[in-house]
Amino acid sequence: MHFIPEEIDEYVIKHSEDEPELLQQLNRETHQKILQPRMLSGHFQGRVLSMISKLVGPKQILEIGTYTGYSALCLAEGLDPKGELHTIDSNEELFKFQRKYFDQSKYGHQIIQHMGDALDIIPQLHLKFDLVFIDADKENYSNYFNIIIDKLNTGGIILSDNVLWSGKVLDTKFKKDDLATPALIEYNRILKNDKRVETVLLPIRDGLTISRKL
Repeated sequence: MHFIPEEIDEYVIKHSEDEPELLQQLNRETHQKILQPRMLSGHFQGRVLSMISKLVGPKQILEIGTYTGYSALCLAEGLDPKGELHTIDSNEELFKFQRKYFDQSKYGHQIIQHMGDALDIIPQLHLKFDLVFIDADKENYSNYFNIIIDKLNTGGIILSDNVLWSGKVLDTKFKKDDLATPALIEYNRILKNDKRVETVLLPIRDGLTISRKL
């Protein structure tokens, strides 16, 4: 996941905003107790998400893929005081873990958890969103885009994580049982060519795309 020299990566983190104390605790406990801690957004990307959210000032945020709640808390930092963040995950075992940290933050009353399949839940959310973060099963990225684009306000932002997939998006000879890589290659192509959005792909950690609805 390091696309720049590790020393430069460390320099970048050192000269970016500090990781808030609550998120440091969440980071530590995720690594101590939860499987696949690599899925955590982490300090630097978390500060990027926070900054983007603060620049957008969203009234409604949708997050697809909660994991332990780190990215939700980062995105919530830019929420309008009367805004809401809806976050969706299919892992019921993490629900209480997420809620514990949400409630320790000042945004707990604004964060609404949904458990289940995002493709079933999103159509039931009769809302228009200003900011969407996609960080769930890669095979469905294109489906998520198609289902949320009409729920996104003009000028709204879609953030898509892991779009470089450890560099595997350059591999055209992926294994037959590798469904994620071709799905991400197709998703990146869709974002580049869809005239409803303008897109820039940033080589941050495992790749982060910013798409703005026209």
